[in-house]
Amino acid sequence: NFIIKQKEFGKTHKISYEQMDSLSAENSERFKDEQSTSCSRDGVAGNGALMRLAPIPLFFYRSPSHAIRYAGESAILTHGDDRARDACRYYAALIVGALRGFSKPDLLDNNFYLGRKNEKWFGEGDEAELHSDIQKIAKGSFKKEGGYADGIRGKQYIVPALEAALWAFWCDAGSFEKGALQAVNLGDDTSTTAAIYGQLAGAYYGIHALPDKWSEQVYARDFILCLSIWLKHEGYKWHELCEMNKSK
Repeated sequence: NFIIKQKEFGKTHKISYEQMDSLSAENSERFKDEQSTSCSRDGVAGNGALMRLAPIPLFFYRSPSHAIRYAGESAILTHGDDRARDACRYYAALIVGALRGFSKPDLLDNNFYLGRKNEKWFGEGDEAELHSDIQKIAKGSFKKEGGYADGIRGKQYIVPALEAALWAFWCDAGSFEKGALQAVNLGDDTSTTAAIYGQLAGAYYGIHALPDKWSEQVYARDFILCLSIWLKHEGYKWHELCEMNKSK
């Protein structure tokens, strides 16, 4: 679906398909104006949109409103349901908060969303509202001592997946290893639940909190580290450019 839209745009503006992944800023905005970037439909709310989220808040964390906006836009590329969009917006806000030095109690506070909403992180008016299912999680529905016994499940559906990842972060006792194992041991969609947990926990605890016995086994580890440094650098350059433009 998205490829079809790319080809239509390229044909209209005489841009080859090979050039579509490196559009200028002007053509990128034109594409967004002329072609809907949503390639999904209402009701599609799998956890894949949340699993791949981290690069967006990592790049934009210096500007929370941009991070949250683009997190939502990244979701609707493939998952058209409002729950998917708002799960990504809320989780992006948590990752941004972790990167900006919020304490763990502050991140997991039942009023974290309301506080950031008042600070305009989520935009203004109706745009700032989260779907009611995501608001329940933001208000602490994941804080269940019994975990699995109390209904926490790492499902493919994005709502329980988000709840499960936050439960693992809430009760990991300050240990990335413990939290990841708890996420996996919920069963069901184990790898995705752990991947969602790892994005927030990694942002909060940092790379040195990862067990060496795990990080040493990561495929293409050096490449991923290099890519992470590049992402941070490019995000810094983007933010500096925005600040310069504001001052003009």
